[in-house]
Amino acid sequence: MSALVPVRAPAFTPPPGACDCHMHIYGPAEIYPPAPASPFPPVAGGDIAAYLKVRAMLGLTRAVVVQPSVYGFDNRATLDAMAVLGDDARGVAVVPPEVSEQELERLTGLGILGIRFFMIGGGALGWGDLERLAAKTAAYGWHVQMQMDGRLLHDEADRLSRLPGRLVIDHNGKFLEPVGLDHAGFRALQRLLDGGRTFVKTSGVYETSRSGPPDYADVAALARALIAHAPERCLFATNWPHPSKPGNPPDDAALVDLFRALCGSDPIAAKIMTDNAAELYGFDRPTGEQERLP
Repeated sequence: MSALVPVRAPAFTPPPGACDCHMHIYGPAEIYPPAPASPFPPVAGGDIAAYLKVRAMLGLTRAVVVQPSVYGFDNRATLDAMAVLGDDARGVAVVPPEVSEQELERLTGLGILGIRFFMIGGGALGWGDLERLAAKTAAYGWHVQMQMDGRLLHDEADRLSRLPGRLVIDHNGKFLEPVGLDHAGFRALQRLLDGGRTFVKTSGVYETSRSGPPDYADVAALARALIAHAPERCLFATNWPHPSKPGNPPDDAALVDLFRALCGSDPIAAKIMTDNAAELYGFDRPTGEQERLP
């Protein structure tokens, strides 16, 4: 079996309706050619068939397909994966500044609910596009999904807080070097959460960790603090197929169990994996006997 498909289920069983709020899909280059200027290659084996196996093994139900930077403005791989996943899928796209109203309407009808800004090298959009596209897409109910070096968040926080609609910050702030809880960028992230319109993905702890597996303690400390600070503004994600770790992906089952440990209880994990995702991405709220936080 591919290293991208876990060989075991996590010890923690996610609740019904659990959503993977950040994953990517790649496909054959003859169907989905990489953007000519992309510095990133497609992830071999990161196709929708493999992801369906991953989702089943992890016990997840819903997914948000995020446009990979490698495809630039060509959202076909993302849209095709969403079509396979059906009503249990939503998407985050990358569109050019001159995108038409007709195209935004079409993408919205297909389940796209966000626009991705990837600000750490290789993204198709830059800071100069932010306000214009945020306003243009907010008219269709889209949020801005932002990935940047969290060490600079305190410089950009006021600008981000003024954007229309909601804001989603990737990967615990994506501090390219792990920082302490007193770092100005981390405090700025907490203030954005306090504003009530920002969510953060408290996953991907492996990406920038220097302490490494199995606990990724340096970045996990940030995730734990964010969950404690604003559990109603946190999201769960796998970041499958882990494009920053080609050939050496982390153990997805272990990451699910680590996420549960960072939450501290089943009800908090359930709220983040289901209720928060349902609120942001427009899924029906799951029903079940498991207690929910108010």
